[in-house]
Amino acid sequence: MTILQRNNISIDGSGERTIVFAHGFGCDQNMWRFVEPSFRGQFRTVLFDHVGAGRSDHSAYNPRKYATLGGYAADVVEIGRELGLKDAVFVGHSVSAMIGALAQIEAPELFSDLVMVGPSPRYIDDADYTGGFSEAQIEELLASLADNHMGWSAAMAPAIMGNLEKPELSEELTNSFCRTDPEIAKQFARATFTSDNRADLRNVTARTLILQCRDDIIAAEEVGEYVHREVAGSQIVYLDASGHCPNLSAPQEVINAMDAFV
Repeated sequence: MTILQRNNISIDGSGERTIVFAHGFGCDQNMWRFVEPSFRGQFRTVLFDHVGAGRSDHSAYNPRKYATLGGYAADVVEIGRELGLKDAVFVGHSVSAMIGALAQIEAPELFSDLVMVGPSPRYIDDADYTGGFSEAQIEELLASLADNHMGWSAAMAPAIMGNLEKPELSEELTNSFCRTDPEIAKQFARATFTSDNRADLRNVTARTLILQCRDDIIAAEEVGEYVHREVAGSQIVYLDASGHCPNLSAPQEVINAMDAFV
């Protein structure tokens, strides 16, 4: 099994620089289908599925390795080295924003630019830090997912997606959640929602763009602004898009912001 097979890597486009797109929890590379094609003319584009998601090789899933976001970041570093990346752009949605940050810290020569779409370094409130959830709420969320994966998916996807006037988007996200192996989903959710990467942000050396949506129940404005304050020299762009998945609900806004940055 090669790394390309393990992570179901797809390569397109042309150009001296490369953009790597990474999906969030419960999704796969298909979530970038409205954004990635716009960059094929000037960049080599790389899409992949995290192990346990999409068409990745699920036999490669190791519960110990993927108990933390570091395991996923190690895969990103392996992908970057396998493809010979240098000064590439990493675009991470949701939890992959922090996975990308960890990979950039580990191997700064691979990625000179980070685009963080709806990032959160910690979802649980802590003293004067607002992550958006109490510890009890996160444990309740994780218990609900463990007890009833399908029911959790149907209830959470519309809330995460927002944009209730476009029910097809919520339906797509629900179906994506439901396709995920329940055991892997449970473990990835715990790795995601109990993570605390606040201290890592100051070690990011890449040029960084933060894309922040309105009415995002997963990563609210104060969270994006926290990331902006902690990552030296970062830029933040407030999208008019609402919800947590602008790559689906408002792809042109994401394209415009990325295009101005890269």
